[in-house]
Amino acid sequence: RASARETAARVMAGAACQSLLREFGIHVTAHVLSIGGIEADQPFGAGYGAIRDDATAAVKTRDGSDLYTLDPSSDAEIRAAIDAAKKAGDTLGGSIEVVATGLPPGLGSHNQHDRRLDGRIALALMSIQAMKAVEVGLGVEAARRKGSEVHDPILLRDEPDPRAPFARGSNNAGGLEGGTTNGEPLVCRVHMKPISTLMNPLPTVDVSTNQPAQASTERSDTCAVPAAAIVAECAVAIVLAQALLEKTGGDSVTEAKRNFDAYIESLKNFGGGA
Repeated sequence: RASARETAARVMAGAACQSLLREFGIHVTAHVLSIGGIEADQPFGAGYGAIRDDATAAVKTRDGSDLYTLDPSSDAEIRAAIDAAKKAGDTLGGSIEVVATGLPPGLGSHNQHDRRLDGRIALALMSIQAMKAVEVGLGVEAARRKGSEVHDPILLRDEPDPRAPFARGSNNAGGLEGGTTNGEPLVCRVHMKPISTLMNPLPTVDVSTNQPAQASTERSDTCAVPAAAIVAECAVAIVLAQALLEKTGGDSVTEAKRNFDAYIESLKNFGGGA
């Protein structure tokens, strides 16, 4: 059914996928960027930086906020906006960021359109009820910039990283290039519209009489963005777990990890390196 109750099953499946991904050192974390136009990521990119540097600590910070933000200083203002919207019989939407760390390069596909990882992630996120837009990396901002300001330089690493032979000077691509992961953290954002059911209803048409009417009202939340963040996190985890197992194969975690380790070892010789 179209109801958001359907997402309960995805969260359950996503939790299992999160456990699998952690076996491979991959962590998926979502947090709320904004609600009702109030930013909870100041300065912009601070949340991504916190997750990139220490995903476990970032999750503890997020879970300490009932709004699932990584900027506790914004919570009071957002909470006040939600209370004001509720009093006015209105609703609020917002934006969510999902970051995955520990991903090796090469998950996904560059040669089959329906297996491109960016497309699969976009499908998973847009299939969540009330989502209206998805961005990967720099997203729509990339359309406003020159190529020299968008594309990420490829650099030699000061210290070897078995999961990513080369470093990038930035991560505007959001960890995805050509339909596959590139070894940088995966970064995507999804934007949620306000809940449709309003306590101060909008005009509509009664289809039984074909006459003007007021929309019906029923018990409804004022804002579901924090809950949607967990759904988005699990939706991305499911896609990444699928892509990981496509790469590793295996009938057990032990076998998949063995194949994964062999793949990581092969990356050391990528490009003729020692």
